[in-house]
Amino acid sequence: MPPNTRTSSISAATQRTVLLLSFATFSSMVAQRICDAMLPELARSFDVGLAQAAAVVSMFAVVYGVAQLVYGPLGDRLGKFRIVAWATLACGVGSVLAALAGSLNALVLARMATGLGAAAVIPLALAWIGDNVPFDELQETIARVGLGTTLGIGVGQLVGGMLTQTLGWRWAFVFLAALFGVVGTLLLLDWRRQRAAPQAPGPDLAAPAPAARASFFAQTLPIVTGPWSRVVLLIAFAEGAAGFGVLAMWASHLQRGIGMSASGSGAVVAVFGLGGMLYMATARRLIARLGQHGLSQAGGGLMGLCALVVAFSPVWPPIVPASLLAGFGFFMFHNTMQANATQMAPGARGTAVSLFSAFLFMGQSAGALLAASLIAWIGSRTVVTLGGVMMIVLGLWFGAALRRRQRAALEP
Repeated sequence: MPPNTRTSSISAATQRTVLLLSFATFSSMVAQRICDAMLPELARSFDVGLAQAAAVVSMFAVVYGVAQLVYGPLGDRLGKFRIVAWATLACGVGSVLAALAGSLNALVLARMATGLGAAAVIPLALAWIGDNVPFDELQETIARVGLGTTLGIGVGQLVGGMLTQTLGWRWAFVFLAALFGVVGTLLLLDWRRQRAAPQAPGPDLAAPAPAARASFFAQTLPIVTGPWSRVVLLIAFAEGAAGFGVLAMWASHLQRGIGMSASGSGAVVAVFGLGGMLYMATARRLIARLGQHGLSQAGGGLMGLCALVVAFSPVWPPIVPASLLAGFGFFMFHNTMQANATQMAPGARGTAVSLFSAFLFMGQSAGALLAASLIAWIGSRTVVTLGGVMMIVLGLWFGAALRRRQRAALEP
């Protein structure tokens, strides 16, 4: 179908809202990744071990994951976009508290507050898109919103490393507070515009459907007990541990393993996000050519192989293209996971996508904590290697599961 035909089915107002949601997911991902390159400096500043400093990453992810159990049903009841707007502004408050933190415990608490707000952004943005975008354009639209997410990974790593080395780690959180303030204000203005347009309210602004008014357990039980939903949720947990969790240790590996600076390691790992952006730019062709099972297998395999290059390269130049291709491969896999998450329970989409995010970020928390602890025991090279091998296995496993599901759907 020609590009102009595809985009004409989505109204200009919806396209504008999708763009703002992309800004919000960008901000949320910057918040998630901004501490990665500063972990060694935080360990030095507060005179603690790397595993203790990693709590600013892991506890953010813990709160992020647990909060999904609240935000999913809340979004289905009160309106997904409204919650995203207010949660984004709340993240700015948490970032101000992080910039003012006088101890590691205070910083961890501030990060937990930021994680509590950020937890609403990406899953409810995806759920809003699932409610307002036709199915045949869904994965492509998610890929476009994912451009903000992938850019956020790179900017978070880069800004965190550069500001930590130049002005100090506190200024990274000042930057984050300003970013959330601007984006949250734009979202709030757009929400008010939506409320002032009753002639085209959209599913998210209409009165809740009966399914959306069901109890939390009534909405959740069919999701967690469904055979396919269980597959998606379990793989999401493993993806969070092997992908996002171990990724948090890449900058520390480059600093400890080959002596790179905080800004240098942050810049190299930031290329991971550029690889994700490259995938988003080519997503339409790849989705049509490879299908979901092909994207899963090729994406997981590509990230895993590139992680091995990062682990074993004695110098930094090969790590730059490896990080680029790793990001490309990871988001081939992750975009496929997101598309499947939005379809687990169309009648309670906010709850379903939030459960997906809960499993993903609980996996990230477990992965970051385990990786930081294992570095002191088996070394960062082995930790990065294990994460890469696990991504290869996940890509093959989920790709095979998708192929079986597709075949079963075609059987009479």
